[in-house]
Amino acid sequence: MLNERIYKLWLSTLASTKSNHRMEKNMLGVTKTDRIMWFSMWFLASVASFGIAFFPMFYLMIKRRNKHIQGHLESMKKNKLDEINEKRESVILNLIPERNAKIWTLSLILVFPAYIITYLLTKDLIVHEEQQQKNYVKIFPEKQFMTQKISLKKYALLTLLTLGIGVIYWLYKTVNMYNTHFMEQEKIEEEINKFGDKK
Repeated sequence: MLNERIYKLWLSTLASTKSNHRMEKNMLGVTKTDRIMWFSMWFLASVASFGIAFFPMFYLMIKRRNKHIQGHLESMKKNKLDEINEKRESVILNLIPERNAKIWTLSLILVFPAYIITYLLTKDLIVHEEQQQKNYVKIFPEKQFMTQKISLKKYALLTLLTLGIGVIYWLYKTVNMYNTHFMEQEKIEEEINKFGDKK
């Protein structure tokens, strides 16, 4: 009798553990790739190293951007949320292509690509958030999902007026936008996983 009760308790615990493990596994992909990046640390390291630390900073920014967008697509597939629109993945990939982190980072030797890379990183996040908002509104019509606003023209003009130095502030804002996006995304992923478990 006691063995049967223990066995039933063990089975129920195992079933809930499998469900929790599935959710943790889905969330692990998000948490693992979407790390917060501290701009001040990288900026100080760049000053101390006479600009050399900008290379790994840009490389990591591009890599985490690529991983995040790819992880978002995989999460949508895992939870079968891509059934909403079968062409969603190809549309997102066409709007936000994967960026080659090594080539982009090496191009920084020429200095000018730093402005282009900052512009594209900012633009990609804006497009990505708009696409996500369209997806999430269809999945969760009762919730409000706000996209971050940043004026690309304003920061480009600031960079021109300051003879390129303004790109540091623009980069700071872009890094913070990505950090905010990743923190919000973690909350949204929890909702998506709950939604996926109900299906």
